[in-house]
Amino acid sequence: MELSKWIIEEAEQMRFGACGIANATVLKEESEHVEQWLNEGYEGEMGYLTRNKEKRYDPRLLVEGTKSIVTVLYNYYPKQQIGDNSRYKIAKYAYGADYHEVLKHKMRQLLERIESQTGKLEGTRIFVDSAPVLDRAWAVRCGLGFIGKNTTLIHPKKGSFFFIGHLFLPIDLTETGQVLTNRCGRCTRCIDACPTGALEAPFHIDARKCISYLTIEYKGSLADIDPATFDGWMYGCDICQDVCPYNRFSLPNMEPEFQPSEQLLAMQKDDWKKLTETKFETIFKHSAVQRAGFEGLKRNIDFISRGELRDAVHDTESNSISKES
Repeated sequence: MELSKWIIEEAEQMRFGACGIANATVLKEESEHVEQWLNEGYEGEMGYLTRNKEKRYDPRLLVEGTKSIVTVLYNYYPKQQIGDNSRYKIAKYAYGADYHEVLKHKMRQLLERIESQTGKLEGTRIFVDSAPVLDRAWAVRCGLGFIGKNTTLIHPKKGSFFFIGHLFLPIDLTETGQVLTNRCGRCTRCIDACPTGALEAPFHIDARKCISYLTIEYKGSLADIDPATFDGWMYGCDICQDVCPYNRFSLPNMEPEFQPSEQLLAMQKDDWKKLTETKFETIFKHSAVQRAGFEGLKRNIDFISRGELRDAVHDTESNSISKES
């Protein structure tokens, strides 16, 4: 118990948003929920979710010898937001450097501190959204929050704008977390605000309708979708988090690498419409936006800009008819 407490204290000193520890075991109830969701085909083109499922449900199959899982949260809520009537929007997690590398580096430092107490540990692994791991499930098991009706992990005192990382350790540690039950109550703001109806019911999302999925994971045509529903989001979407009452507790992150560049902040709609591959690489060289790539981001920009043009023409025609009548 002393070592577990020490690890959590060290994580707090390193400015992790929260830290908890759970025993490595089978996620039986969680796996049943995921299987039902997959059987309905809600994952769309994210075929990777159907692979290595046994390892996803049992961490000991993913990393042999794992006995304990240390889960951390790392804040990415920005000081200023990108996107208004003159700018297109990108999800807050992609404002700065790629979170995978930033958080992994931070967690390597935490592991080094742990090994200063335990000695060198063989068979340790660090995971940041990069392997078959049920990230939110382990965060819940570690007592770091609950799953909201928008399907995100919500810390009751700090909101939901956090990255999740895990240390798989080959040592027995005392569990520190108390599993939190859902605290959304009767609130349905996230469901009501979702412009595409992706949140079909509380705790249930159809990824195929989600703006984040459509602008990042989906590689097909957007022709059958109303561009007005994207509301200017060209990469990802934060709507269901922005309206969540718990995010009134969100504080700006202190990570220098998560701050947006001056070039990104300066981009207006006309600049995005003229985006070249060279400019894309300059702005997003070390960014999570690389997941969509230049062609993907350009597709999204063209899609929402065409919708704006259509709406502008419609408004002009409506005004002309009104004046004539």
